[in-house]
Amino acid sequence: MAAELNLKTLKNMPYKWQVVISVLPSLIIVLLFVFFVFKPKTEMLMTLKAKSLLLDVEISQSEAKIRILDDLIVENKQLREKLQKLKEQLPEEKEVSELLKQISDLGLQSGLEILLWKPQARKTDPQNLYVEIPVNVEVVAEYHKLGVFYSHISRLPRIVNISDIDLKIKQGKDQEGKGIIAAKFTARTFASVVQAGAGATQKKKTAGIQ
Repeated sequence: MAAELNLKTLKNMPYKWQVVISVLPSLIIVLLFVFFVFKPKTEMLMTLKAKSLLLDVEISQSEAKIRILDDLIVENKQLREKLQKLKEQLPEEKEVSELLKQISDLGLQSGLEILLWKPQARKTDPQNLYVEIPVNVEVVAEYHKLGVFYSHISRLPRIVNISDIDLKIKQGKDQEGKGIIAAKFTARTFASVVQAGAGATQKKKTAGIQ
């Protein structure tokens, strides 16, 4: 009976109210779905997307760091190899006398008449990595033979620099009628500095072997 009255009441209402009342339950369901299901899920999805983007950025940064690290490892290896080659070109101080004799012998073999061979004071670089050993040299020779001597020096496995070159034409000629050159220059060679700690370690190793 109550239901019939409600239906009669609904039919007697204006049409717009009939539409509102018939749509209202569906609207309430939709609103409940939006606020309690759709909206939370959407917010969760947005949060997950934001976290995903952050992870992508972190992964990209990590990959970039790995690439840089790989490059640094390669560069470090190349520098170590270069340093080792440079060390091989630097004799120890005990080997310098033999190197200087080798330079002098090259001069004689090239046909130079050595007038002066005067080693100067040794200089240690500020970082204590190597010792510079300069030698003042005066020679007399044909220009061509002097060039041969410089060529031999440049091919030595050890580092030898020729600097402060002063050339003068000497009056007179040799037996073949060729001009003679009087040359002054400084021959500089270098020796590695043996650190005290390294020397002590070597002594300990030697003592242990004995």
